[in-house]
Amino acid sequence: MHDAHIENRMIRYRSAILLAFFIGIFFLLVIFLVTIAKTMSSERQTDDKFVSVENKAIRGKIISADNFVVSYSQKQFRAEVHTQSIDPKKKDLFVKLFSIYSGISEKEVLSKFIYKGKAIQGRVVLCDDLDVRLASDLTSLGYKMNKMDIFRPLDPKKPHLVFGLDILPSSETRYFPHKKLLTPLVGYVRTEVNNDYKTPRGIKGLEKAYSDYLKPEVNGLIKGKRDVLGTPLRDGKSREVKRADGMNLHLNIELDFQRSVEKVIDDMKLQVAAQEIMVAVMDSRTGKILSLATSERFDPKNIQQNEVPSLNPNFSEYLYEPGSVMKPLTLAIALDKNRVNLNKPIVLGGKFKVNENYTITDDDYFKELTPKGIIMYSSNIGISKIAWKLSGKELYDGWRNFGISKRSGIDLSRELIGRIKTASQLDHKVHSANMAYGYGMFANFMQMIKAYSAFNNNGIAVTPKIVNHLSDQKGRLYDIDSEVHSVHACSLKTAATIHDMLLATVNRGTGTAAQYDGLEVGGKTGTAHIAHRGRYIEAYHSSFYGFVNDKEGHKYTVGVFVIKPKKVYFSSHTAAPTFHKVIDKMVKHNYLVVDETLAAQHLDKRAEMRKKKHDAYVRKIKAYNQAHGIE
Repeated sequence: MHDAHIENRMIRYRSAILLAFFIGIFFLLVIFLVTIAKTMSSERQTDDKFVSVENKAIRGKIISADNFVVSYSQKQFRAEVHTQSIDPKKKDLFVKLFSIYSGISEKEVLSKFIYKGKAIQGRVVLCDDLDVRLASDLTSLGYKMNKMDIFRPLDPKKPHLVFGLDILPSSETRYFPHKKLLTPLVGYVRTEVNNDYKTPRGIKGLEKAYSDYLKPEVNGLIKGKRDVLGTPLRDGKSREVKRADGMNLHLNIELDFQRSVEKVIDDMKLQVAAQEIMVAVMDSRTGKILSLATSERFDPKNIQQNEVPSLNPNFSEYLYEPGSVMKPLTLAIALDKNRVNLNKPIVLGGKFKVNENYTITDDDYFKELTPKGIIMYSSNIGISKIAWKLSGKELYDGWRNFGISKRSGIDLSRELIGRIKTASQLDHKVHSANMAYGYGMFANFMQMIKAYSAFNNNGIAVTPKIVNHLSDQKGRLYDIDSEVHSVHACSLKTAATIHDMLLATVNRGTGTAAQYDGLEVGGKTGTAHIAHRGRYIEAYHSSFYGFVNDKEGHKYTVGVFVIKPKKVYFSSHTAAPTFHKVIDKMVKHNYLVVDETLAAQHLDKRAEMRKKKHDAYVRKIKAYNQAHGIE
């Protein structure tokens, strides 16, 4: 009986123990579930809340015809940390590790935690110019620091909520790896700030002209349930928007050739002490710009104060009186209207008095010249008399047909179109004569390039194009439609006639310095006084516009424009020799193929011309001696 009583007590005791054990387990389970519930409702983990992570899109690239990247963007990141999230006992370790990974000195890192002598209690930016590689390295460092318990929760009541080292996108930075090459054509950018994120905005050149294509299209976005670290879970409920960067521009210009042309004009600028020299090389049939260069360039990433005047592309923004290079255009208008007899000489005489206040003069004296001779030897009197055969409206419409006082269509950010006299003004002899040889009007460099292409393209003046096409991230290509189209400047017959006259100008006229053996070279010189405050001063613009073709069918329009040369100003000594040197670079870069047979013929013709000049000189001396009885 006693034994049974003891056994019952043992059973009750064991039951109590088991009940207490299960109650303990129950309470532990409740605590666990409450903790899970709190964690689930916290900012760092919610299975019932969504998180969005943005992937910033970037600006498109500018790429040369030989596949060099001229301009591109990269995202920059910033490193942030909450000062109170760092365990004070491990702050030195944090600073040392961050310094090693970032390359920033420990002293500089520590200085970020102090403001006006006081310790910052909150978030601090340790650096804000991290590239992708360094940002990735520091992100990895942040995970390692977490494992080393360098960070602690800000709120002891939320032990699960720990802020570590954050690497966040801060800006998009534009890079120009070739520095001054191809500027100011490529343009430059400035920084805009939107929601603490810095982005580049095109200000000039291609960066501005194609800004709508270059700028980012759509930022990437991932939205979904978060894991413990706040990373979106890629499950069936997550949503993703693919990032779409800006379009890429593909140029018609090869960087290697552009570099060679820039070297030519840099050397010539020093030689003639010019303010600026510009050169354009364009395919006469397609309008593709193969080189567009100026001596005034700058590094878009590091613009200096003295380079500010160079920021504007003067190809389309500098207006000037072009001078004698307008003469072929004037003659072409008269030929189209059948007002000129090519075989009949026009009386010149060196000077021609139009009225009491206006006298036209020629640099060289000629008693008379045919229209061809007027172009070859650049007679102001001759081209004025041709212009007077036309009405003011015919002249006005004719010059406009060549694109003068109209946009050339060059794909730059801005173009000043200049001006010409009205049709009624051109009915007056002074105005029509002035404009016939390039005064009393204003044009830009690209307008003249476009106009001269007509003489090498059957009368069609083509629109110059720097950008060939666009491409997207998937490699798809897109053509670009120009707002300004090619124009029918003159008839095919007239274009061929002027073409031959420009050949003669280079072979025997004012443009002999542009000759190149084995190639078909034609063009016209222009040396014009510069007006300042209503008066012409002792400063000049020199230019040479023309063409160069080879036996393989390559046809190019080439222009050289020299602003204010000081050592020598005649186009025949400045622009024409530069034209020749550019052709030489075109040959070396395989844009042109020299015909050796034609080269030999050119040498023979020059030798024959030298002999004729020598014989004429000898005859002149003999005649003089005979007249004066000298043996």
